[in-house]
Amino acid sequence: MKEKTKIGIIICDRYRRCAGGKCFRSLRNREGAFSRYGNMEVEVVGYTTCDGCPGGNIEYAVEEMKGNGADAIHLATGLIVGYPPCPYITYFYNFIKTKYGLEVVYGTHPIPQKYLTMHEQLGTWENAEWQKIIQPELLVDERTRLSYD
Repeated sequence: MKEKTKIGIIICDRYRRCAGGKCFRSLRNREGAFSRYGNMEVEVVGYTTCDGCPGGNIEYAVEEMKGNGADAIHLATGLIVGYPPCPYITYFYNFIKTKYGLEVVYGTHPIPQKYLTMHEQLGTWENAEWQKIIQPELLVDERTRLSYD
C-alpha cells in the first residue's frame, strides 16, 4: 500500500473566492511544491484563507487541519506571487512549525510565467530568503509556467 500524506492549504485572503483550480491541478500533476509527493497518495484535509493581514485564521485553521490529521501545511503560491507578496509568510511558516510541529511548505502550484516576469522586473525576490521560498515553484519549465497563466 502506498504511503499517504495529509495536507492543508492556506491561501491569501485576497484570493478568498479562489476555487483552488491551480492548486488542485498541480497536486494532481505533482507540479510545483507538490512534486515532493511523487507517487504518494495525498489527501487534502483543509483549504482556507489566512483571513487577511495579519493572518488571524492561521492559528485556528492549522489547529483544525492538524486535528484532521494534517502532516504538512502548504502556504499557497498566491501568498508568494501577490502584489505585494505576503509580508507575514515567514512568520506563518515559523509559527506553524513551532506551535504545531508540522512540516510547512512554501507554495502549491508553479509560479505562473506572468508573475515570474513581473516580479523579476520589480526585483521582489532578489534576496536569499525569497530565493529559498520560490524554489519549489520554479521546478518546472517555462511551458508549464505559461500553462498556469
